[in-house]
Amino acid sequence: MEATPARARAYVLCVVLCALFCLLPLPAVHAPWWAVALLAALYAGCEQIARRRFAGTFYPVLLAAAFLLPPPAAALVPLPGALFSHVDEGSPWLRRTWRAAQLALAVWSAARVHWALGGRNAVVASDFPYALLPALAAVLAFCLVLTVLDGGILALAERMPLRRAWRGLFLRSLAPIGVHGLAGLMMAVLWRSPYGPVAALLVLLPMGVSWWVFAQYHREHAAHQATIRALVQAVDIKDGYTRGHSERVGQASMMIARELGMDDSRVEVLRFAGILHDVGKLGVPTRLLRKDGPLTPEERRVIELHPEYGHEIVRGIGFLGEARAAVLHHHERLDGSGYPYGLLGSQIPESARVVAVADAFDAMTSTRSYRRARPVSVALEELSRCAGTQFDPLMVRALVRALGRCGWHPSVTADEAQSPILFPPGPPVSSAMRS
Repeated sequence: MEATPARARAYVLCVVLCALFCLLPLPAVHAPWWAVALLAALYAGCEQIARRRFAGTFYPVLLAAAFLLPPPAAALVPLPGALFSHVDEGSPWLRRTWRAAQLALAVWSAARVHWALGGRNAVVASDFPYALLPALAAVLAFCLVLTVLDGGILALAERMPLRRAWRGLFLRSLAPIGVHGLAGLMMAVLWRSPYGPVAALLVLLPMGVSWWVFAQYHREHAAHQATIRALVQAVDIKDGYTRGHSERVGQASMMIARELGMDDSRVEVLRFAGILHDVGKLGVPTRLLRKDGPLTPEERRVIELHPEYGHEIVRGIGFLGEARAAVLHHHERLDGSGYPYGLLGSQIPESARVVAVADAFDAMTSTRSYRRARPVSVALEELSRCAGTQFDPLMVRALVRALGRCGWHPSVTADEAQSPILFPPGPPVSSAMRS
């Protein structure tokens, strides 16, 4: 509790009071309380399974309650499951109370919208397709309330601007919640049918299977992220001067890829390519990576082996796809004077051309032991000057456009107090060879 900022606790209290206000009409509500109890127990059981096995939340029962019950009664359904859910970290009861209040408000809002649009009569009469419109509106209300409340707590707890906290939350949650809403509507219609609640429960079986498949995908994705994180941490430990460089190159590569209109899966691969581009440093002697002075020709040749070392390290990681080619070729130049193979122009894989620009840009805008950071404008001018000889002009223009919209906040990757600048700045692009 002490770790949660006071403003966030005050926000949770306000949400709890709003949820209690929604429950005030309960004494006057005529509802089938056995159905409320059954749905609440069903949700609590599904929530326990989803949290422990699937690492997610199971909404069909809540949305079925919104379609079947009056708003105050529907708002009761999530309370037992949320108040006694499993919490791994933080303040358990604060998190449980927050979750209960948040879901109660979301279900109340969905039920209110559904009943206001005549959804109850459509469900009772199994009136399709007219039952779909109120259900869709209810799902949108449910999703909107969760988004607004999640963004608010994120902004207050993490000191994040509201606009950034809300960015993308609604669209990311709409598709999965929409699927859950369709399952909830099927439950509600079957519940009101002559077959009764038992038939409604059968809807949960295929939904549970699909949710399990979805959870397996996310587990696999988390394993991929953990693999990449471990490799990057190993590089950061070995080459402390460039700590954080890999993540920033991944971010810049992703910005370029999005500007080029690549699909989301390919953008993700380009981010992996940027993050892992220097993993071959694990095969380079540490004394060379941390050397403050100029490199001898022999030392330079040793460091120039790091793309090939990196390719050997990631060659067996299947999910990286074209990121492996970027690791191998990100120091190639369009004019053929790069390394390790001296490829020319379009012979260089597109992923490598993206990472080359991102790598050089971050190297120029970060302070290192051997030279100070350059301003973003100077770095972009240098990239433009070298476009067509060292860098692909298309990638350079994409980065310029992306930075014009989103900006860039370069980080200092070397402690100037401990690593003074011993040598005057050299040519900004060529210095990226050591990044």
